[in-house]
This record gives sequence, structure tokens and C-alpha cells, in this order.
Amino acid sequence: MRIGQALRARDPQVAGHSLRLISLVCAAVVSGWTSFQPPGTDPTVLLAHWLVVAALVLTAVLCTVLPADVLDRLGIGVVGTVLGVVLICALNLLTHDTSAAAQAFFAFPVLWAASNLRATGVVLVTATALAADCASLFVLLPPALALTDFVFVGAALTTMAVMLARANAKHDRLVRALEAQVTVDSLTGLATRRAFDGALEAALSRSVPGGTALVLIDVDSFKSINDNHGHPVGDDVLVHLAGVLRSRVRAEDAVLSRLGGDELAVLLPGCGRDVAALRAEHLLQAVRSSPMTLADGTLLALSISVGVAHLPQHSNDRRGLYVAADSALYEAKRAGRGRVSVAAT
Repeated sequence: MRIGQALRARDPQVAGHSLRLISLVCAAVVSGWTSFQPPGTDPTVLLAHWLVVAALVLTAVLCTVLPADVLDRLGIGVVGTVLGVVLICALNLLTHDTSAAAQAFFAFPVLWAASNLRATGVVLVTATALAADCASLFVLLPPALALTDFVFVGAALTTMAVMLARANAKHDRLVRALEAQVTVDSLTGLATRRAFDGALEAALSRSVPGGTALVLIDVDSFKSINDNHGHPVGDDVLVHLAGVLRSRVRAEDAVLSRLGGDELAVLLPGCGRDVAALRAEHLLQAVRSSPMTLADGTLLALSISVGVAHLPQHSNDRRGLYVAADSALYEAKRAGRGRVSVAAT
């Protein structure tokens, strides 16, 4: 059985480690409490406590033996915490214990859930803990006392869950923002060099049928554009070109990147040499037919030089592919710019 993404851990590795730790801590506390019970304690109560200890130790063992992603897919974390809440409620009812210490155990599953699960999982575990605490209190205590205890403990559990969940949500937003800075070029919105290198490595490691093509693009006379119109216009040119190229490159089968400066690249996994050359020609024509409008309304004609290289399916010569595409790019420039040059096979 697999659970939905909403109930999966934010970080399976961290969740597995923390679940093992919290299980061992709870097992130690319960076993210590059980060992020091006074003579004459109901054997059924003692047996129930030792069974809980065994379940906690088993959970810790599973977290140690099984890979974290397997535990996460099976939902051991969220299922284990919900079952933990049920066991705590059952023990409190069995022992007729409504003390603060007994109710404090509900904090352990809520703490784990709020620290490791997404919002849906946090709500599920916290709501289960509140319902279980409410049920045990109203069964064992007069309504007035039960309501007083429930309000106090419920407020503590809810506050803890909300504060941790909000802190984790903020942390996740910061992480996503940092990841975006690493993988998305802030000026053009294209993939960064780091993201492009990762995509290239992945494509070559998969041995994609049809091979892998690399298209390198350089803006012709980019220095003159900066000198004549200013660097802000140069930035506008890069943004404009990124838009033109993005409209001609399908994101599902290619990676469009800004490698640095005015050098752009298109990675085409599963693309043959001739098809890559044809697509490069289409990009060249698209740029030629899409001049950029300057602030004064005049049109700035743009041109690019393009180098194309290709690796067959079973080759993973990453450096060789880039060197070949780079050589083809400079061949296009030496031949007069505004053209496509394809590296020899």
C-alpha cells in the first residue's frame, strides 16, 4: 500500500531518523515507568505496556533496516504516529490515568508530525491526538474536569503543531527560493549553467535513443550593442532572445540555458544530428525575424551564430560534445556570423 503525496514526509531521510529516535525515547520512558510499578499492579496493564514497548522498538528497527524512501512510500511515519495516538489513548483508558504525564505522551506523535510531515499530515495526526485525548478524558472524568483538562492540553498540542508547521513552511519556501537561484537565471529565466550541466549529465548517463545534441548560441556583435546602446539594452536583448528561443523550444524535450554572458545553449536529448541542425536553423530564422523594439520605438535587428554537435546513443563524452559544439560555434563566427555550423560526426 502506498500513500498520497500529501501525507508523505517533507524529507524522508530526516523523518526516518527522527522517528527512530522518538520511538526509542518513548520505549525507554514506557519501559522505565512499567518496571517501577508497585506490587499488585494488574498483569493485563503491565502486559499492555510491554507490548507498546515492543511495538516502539520494532518501529525503531524498521527505521534502521529499511531505506527511508521505502518507509515514506509505505506511510510508516504517518500510520505509525496515528497508531501511536491510538495506543496512548488505549493505555490511558486501561490504566484510568488522566494525569498530565499520561496526556503529555500525545505530544510525541504531534511533535514528530509537525516537524516532518506536510500540512495535511500534521492536521491528521493533531486532530487524531485531540480526538483521542478528548475521548479518554470524557470517559474517565466528570464533564467539567474533562473539559478543563482537554482545553489546556488541546491548546498546547495545537499551538505546538501550528508553530512548528509554520516554521517548516517558511523554511521550505526559503529552500525553494535558494534552489531557484541556483537553477534559474535571474535575468532571462532560463536554466543556469549548473542546472544545464546536471541535465546534460543525466541525458548522457541514460544512453538516450537517438543520441544527444548540443546547440550553442552566441549573440552576434553583442559588445557593439552594449557600447552603442548601453548595458541595460544589452540585458534587454538577452531577455528578448530568451523569449524568442523559449517560444521555439519545447520544454518537454529540450533544456534551454544561459551558460554565461551572451552564450546560450539548447540541450536536445534523443535528437539526431540532422534534426538538431534543422532545429538550429529554425532558431536562427526566428531570431532574424524578431527584432527588438527599443525605448524610442526603433527596431534593433538581432543575429546569432549557432554551433551544433551530436553524440551517438552509447557515448557519454560530455567534454567532447561541448568542445565540438564550441568549435562549431566559432566556425560559424569565422565564416561570417549569422549562420549555423554543425560539427563533423
